[in-house]
Amino acid sequence: MSTQEFLLPDLGEGLTESEVVEWRVGPGDTVTLNQVIAEVETAKALVEIPSPYAGVVARLHAEEGQIVEVGEPLVTFELEVTEGANGTPAAHDGPAPATEEPAAASPEESAFASSGSADSSASSASAASPEESAAEESRPNLVGYGARAARRGRPTRRPRKPVAVPGVPPSDGVAPRATATRRATPGVRAMARRLGVDLTQVTGSGPDGRIVRDDVEAATHPEAGTHPDRSEPVETREPVRGVRKHTAAAMVASAAIPQATVHLTCDVTALTDLLARLREHPRAAGTRLTVLALVARAVCVLLPDHPALVTRWEESDDGPQLVRPAHVHLGIAVATDRGLVVPHVPHADELSLVGLARALGELAATARAGRTRPERLTGGTLTLTNVGVFGVDAGSPLLNPGESAILGIGRLARRPWEHAGEIALRQTVTLSLTFDHRVVDGEQGARFLADLGALLADPALALLLGGSDGADGADGADGDGTPAAGAGRGA
Repeated sequence: MSTQEFLLPDLGEGLTESEVVEWRVGPGDTVTLNQVIAEVETAKALVEIPSPYAGVVARLHAEEGQIVEVGEPLVTFELEVTEGANGTPAAHDGPAPATEEPAAASPEESAFASSGSADSSASSASAASPEESAAEESRPNLVGYGARAARRGRPTRRPRKPVAVPGVPPSDGVAPRATATRRATPGVRAMARRLGVDLTQVTGSGPDGRIVRDDVEAATHPEAGTHPDRSEPVETREPVRGVRKHTAAAMVASAAIPQATVHLTCDVTALTDLLARLREHPRAAGTRLTVLALVARAVCVLLPDHPALVTRWEESDDGPQLVRPAHVHLGIAVATDRGLVVPHVPHADELSLVGLARALGELAATARAGRTRPERLTGGTLTLTNVGVFGVDAGSPLLNPGESAILGIGRLARRPWEHAGEIALRQTVTLSLTFDHRVVDGEQGARFLADLGALLADPALALLLGGSDGADGADGADGDGTPAAGAGRGA
């Protein structure tokens, strides 16, 4: 037998640490290649870590709730050692047919093992060859989702004692804590951490004894029949980590950008009437069409006439540059139990209304579950934030660093409004556009918002907007971002 340390791999996008949220295995468990062994929380998402080896878990190096730096030991495995062709011991990651040559690792296994493991077996004592060093230099970053064949189910625990491994200290009690806290979802565990509740002392009232939010809330109050705590409130402190830490860094970076915000309240009665009709259309069956989806589609229709809104400011060795992406990667701000995340829909400008509505719904659901893929959390070109769902009329959104515009959408409200020469109650919404003033002039931001308001007031204008009229260039706009002839103007 030999031991193998698995180090926390680079989970992508420059992330340097992760918090262990849940162990799926314990000391003594037998695991297979790519079986999920842990769930960790990065600054951006919850990520499942698949096993890079097939063997027995000898030791867990961190408890749930503990921060682990990239490159630090995460798990120690015990692997079987068979005799290779030259008579020297060779560690195997799993059963393999007997051959004259040592069994070769699969591509997935090789990439995973090279991303963060330190071999403590005898066969690893020799120096790496130049070819191996080059392979190490060019290895891909692990993003935590494993190969397609990764097993997502929980392992079957064997009724056995933890394996005693020579030279490896015994487990320090991680498994019992993991068993206790596994009965709660990540959101409930986060709530318990905020309130200082020890989940190992909480009895779950949910299905199969699962701990729910009400159980955590109840644990913060004195039990019935006891005297209430009359001590004075005390100050509490908790470390900043995960999404909150990432959000704080992003907001500090955002504060360095010269930003301006313009607001517009517009009549969207025609839009809500159109939405009601579209929901009855057969093509929309099974799709949740919303005002947000219609606004998102309207934004995508308008952006070809307002390219400055998706042009970003980028510093380089040759000085500042204005970079205009080829497509619109539309971001959507999503409030989750873990904090605010901003995933994006890639190539949103190529999607139909139904396709965009489905993509937005799936993106929001994935974000709330903490399952957003890391690559979906960077590279957005413009963000939408729907503050209206919280019952407010408007807000002044802050830029997401790396983007030049963000559109805030307030709540729908019936207000007295002049229409066709008369005062009537109409459905209205307030839009707020914040933009990077280095890239977008005040006129350009105001024209975009006015055009958007006009389009939402009269959705039929979408037939005239977007693309080129064939006379003013292929991009449908003048070089300074002023809408080309034929673009809507609004109020």
